[in-house]
Amino acid sequence: MRPGERGQGPEIAESRIPTIHDSRLTIHELQQWGEELGRALRAPVIITLEGDLGTGKTTLAQAICSGVGVREDVTSPTFALVNEYHAERATVFHLDLYRLRGPDDLTNLAWDDIVNSAAIVLVEWPERAGDRMPADVMKIRLEHIAGDDGHRRLILA
Repeated sequence: MRPGERGQGPEIAESRIPTIHDSRLTIHELQQWGEELGRALRAPVIITLEGDLGTGKTTLAQAICSGVGVREDVTSPTFALVNEYHAERATVFHLDLYRLRGPDDLTNLAWDDIVNSAAIVLVEWPERAGDRMPADVMKIRLEHIAGDDGHRRLILA
């Protein structure tokens, strides 16, 4: 496979995904899991981060970046839409599609270049990409737990 060319699935072996003993995690446990995942990732890979506002998508993205080796501050791309970070072993693109009206808005973000790059791509609000989201992604969903503000449910799809 040539750099930037996608294979049949995400570039992470199932056995390298950190084990989750309980999908009900504290924010600290979510951060630890995200760092482990970041250490296991190999580019190219696209990870979608789904969940309502305040479920911890950006917190998880920050932890993944830390595990990849990003040393600079990782901030929410809510207004910038795309943040690019460089680590020794990979470039990481962190996208927040919340403010997009739909898939047509992706062209202005250099979407095709990003998803076809030899990078680790983290996408918050992936449903806004519609059918332009590649099929071979790792899907992570975070959910609030009713009556328990201190924990989130993490679901690997």
